Amino acid sequence: MPETPEELHARAAGALRTPAVEDWDTWPFEGATRPKSLAALSPEPALEGQGGDGCRACTKPDTDYLWTSERWRVVGLGEPTGLPVIVILEPRVHVAGPADLSDELAREQGVMLGRVERAVLAVGGIARVHIGRWGEGAEHLHWWFFGRPEGFGQLRSSFAEIWDEVLPPTPRAVWEDNLERVGRALRAQDGAAS
Repeated sequence: MPETPEELHARAAGALRTPAVEDWDTWPFEGATRPKSLAALSPEPALEGQGGDGCRACTKPDTDYLWTSERWRVVGLGEPTGLPVIVILEPRVHVAGPADLSDELAREQGVMLGRVERAVLAVGGIARVHIGRWGEGAEHLHWWFFGRPEGFGQLRSSFAEIWDEVLPPTPRAVWEDNLERVGRALRAQDGAAS
């Protein structure tokens, strides 16, 4: 029988652990860390665009995107961040998560994850592309693609997203050029698929 959220909270609240992250070469901070106390359970907040109502992704024009197709769109973040490139893949149809996709779109999603990763690698100087799915702010399904630069082994793995906040922002001209490179690579893949 699965553990209920209440049972998990009761078991975990007084038994939190501090992983030895300060010993990991990818940890972006120095010094000891300690976990916050586990907050009490609370109702899940409403997400932006829940049920498709007021969803910004659904109403955003194609001109705001780097690349679009009949069923998918790729957008770059508007403001530069610490990593050289971050883009987001979204289906046109409003769904909350991968489980809500039709089987056909789910298969296409797998293809699209590979296509967008290749496009981010085409920026140049990118060693790995970290792909993540967080849906805690807006309901519309979206996949994040974080380009980790070559030689930055310290940014490997799950802390790349935190390092993105630690590093100074990429110069705007470089950021915009990198996003354009992603768009060009996706359009070139369109031509190769024909």
